Amino acid sequence: MPAAWTQLSSDTLWPTLVESARSAARRHPLLTSLYRRCLLEVDDLAGALVEIVSEDLATAEVPFAECHATVAACLAAHPEIAAAAARDLLVLLREDAAIPEPFTPLLFFPGYRALQCHRVAHAWWRAGLTDLASFAQYRAAHCFAADIHPAAQLGAGLFIDHGAGIVIGETAVVEDDVTLFHGVTLGGTGKLSGDRHPKIRRGAFLGAGCCVLGNIEVGARARIGAGAVVTRPVAADSTVLGPRAQPR
Repeated sequence: MPAAWTQLSSDTLWPTLVESARSAARRHPLLTSLYRRCLLEVDDLAGALVEIVSEDLATAEVPFAECHATVAACLAAHPEIAAAAARDLLVLLREDAAIPEPFTPLLFFPGYRALQCHRVAHAWWRAGLTDLASFAQYRAAHCFAADIHPAAQLGAGLFIDHGAGIVIGETAVVEDDVTLFHGVTLGGTGKLSGDRHPKIRRGAFLGAGCCVLGNIEVGARARIGAGAVVTRPVAADSTVLGPRAQPR
């Protein structure tokens, strides 16, 4: 990973993506049309998000052009979506050594794309467009195996690595700067109504395959090891490991 990527800011991110896409288009003619549509022929990250989210939502029954118009209206009404997506991308570029190009997560990372679908679905859910939001949830689950309820509240600067197997329930809250590896479940314990899903505080780390169940809090900067099953609150700055989530 180029050291320069770790120095990117919200102001320099978009120009860097565009310049990298221009170079990549010259090297890989097969992908030139993709780079043009998603990066070179749009004005900013919001425009790029409209392209990729519309692509993820479109089906034979729901044409791309109609998705595009609806998603574009959502992004225009909710500029916080693009701002959060920029923070997500900056975190990935700073922390993921497996990224060959700065635009790679935006175009090719399932976890990142599922997260941006959720941001649009969440805006629709809050606006009362629950059928549209549920459709977006279904499409993200179908495309990326990441099932995030549109009512779940997700912060910015999230690192969702791989994305496959992620399940996040309706009343879950995930604050800023949280890392979620593949297979993480933020689920309930069988309660059928009310506030029944976990609250993950800022900067927490959830390892692959861990399950956090019920309306419990995982404190700021806490770390949950891979495969742990957590049914009790986890204190800030602590670490729990193993299938019984034992404190370290």
